Amino acid sequence: MDNEQLDQIFRSLTNEIDGSNGNWEFVINDIHFVCLTDELHNRIRIIAPIRDHQTMSEEDSKRCLEANFHSALDVKYAISGKVLWVAFMHSLKELTESQVEDAVEQVYSAVMTYGTTYSSSNLYFPTKDDKRNQMN
Repeated sequence: MDNEQLDQIFRSLTNEIDGSNGNWEFVINDIHFVCLTDELHNRIRIIAPIRDHQTMSEEDSKRCLEANFHSALDVKYAISGKVLWVAFMHSLKELTESQVEDAVEQVYSAVMTYGTTYSSSNLYFPTKDDKRNQMN
């Protein structure tokens, strides 16, 4: 994967896109995405803001951390500045087109499920407590 391929992928996903190779902002169904790449260091970051993290409850923060382990899969809830983000971070050149599309879908899903299931897909790794509940 490289910046030129990413540009084509993002432009196929939305008409609402600004930026150029290595620095894009785009919107899909009212969700604002940012993608930053560094080809020299082989890194990509696809992120979407959720909310001001300073107003989050302790319980909500804990749910985000638990989701990072159980249900957020390839994306993570993360804080930078005053913002709670969903972030996909990966090496760049190893990615395929379908993996980039999946990353965008996971970021989208994690934003949309924030506050409910905190999940990036239907896959979920159960906790010890979940297994106990399933046995009863």
